Amino acid sequence: MIDNAIASIIKHLNARPLRTWSLIISLFGDAVVPRGGEVDLATLSAFCAGLDIDVGAVRTALSRLVRDGWLTRQKRGRNSFYRLSAEGHAQFVTASSRIYAPPVPAEGSTLTLLLAPEAARAEVAAACSARGFGVAQPGLFVAVQPDRAMLPAGALALQVAGDAASLRELAARAWPLDHLAAHYHAFMSAFSPLATALAARLAPQDMQALLARVLLIHEYRRIALRDPLLPHDLLPQDWPGIAARRLCASLYGQLFKPAEAWLDSHATTSLGTALPASRATAARFVP
Repeated sequence: MIDNAIASIIKHLNARPLRTWSLIISLFGDAVVPRGGEVDLATLSAFCAGLDIDVGAVRTALSRLVRDGWLTRQKRGRNSFYRLSAEGHAQFVTASSRIYAPPVPAEGSTLTLLLAPEAARAEVAAACSARGFGVAQPGLFVAVQPDRAMLPAGALALQVAGDAASLRELAARAWPLDHLAAHYHAFMSAFSPLATALAARLAPQDMQALLARVLLIHEYRRIALRDPLLPHDLLPQDWPGIAARRLCASLYGQLFKPAEAWLDSHATTSLGTALPASRATAARFVP
């Protein structure tokens, strides 16, 4: 049953504290932003109620997101409407480009070493960390074919040459690939019951589809945003990130239309109109 599959996913997520504000961020990024970016409290509450999250917890989470600068709030009559702030929207654009990105190339990788001079080490280290660069050792960072605009000011960039095994060893030292692999395996284990249910042609209802789709992206994004997205020839053999992305893309495609149908029928803007549909979301995960 689809309900049982969703329950098993929630059980997996509840192995760590399931933060309502983080789940709302996932809903905004996946479903609300592409449809204009604004949605009402009633819609957010209805979604969270499907996960047994009461309206009090929803209001508390939304107040935190407004206070922290992620969302803005507008009152219209007895209802409140929420929209991403400019800063929040900019972060979503960056995150979406990684979460829904096409598969990384299999070959053609080039590694770049970034050296941080002593006088600028703290600034370079902070910039490299923010850009997801690997750390080979203190003061020595690793990137995969970075654009010139990505290079931190003060860093010295050197192209690395070597055989495939040596480059893979350097990549494994620079990024926590074993840790990421464990998370990808856990992701696939959690969502395989849903894949089995859908393969048995157990079509989800509209609300079920939206819940499953947002939970899918909620879990996948927390791994994908930490993944350096290395080309395949720099990765260990049988890298689980490839299979995890394939599973995520397959499930997303099957859940997409019924989830959009629920939004068409229930989500409204401050003008009292339905959230406008977006063609761009239908192209997500497309190679």
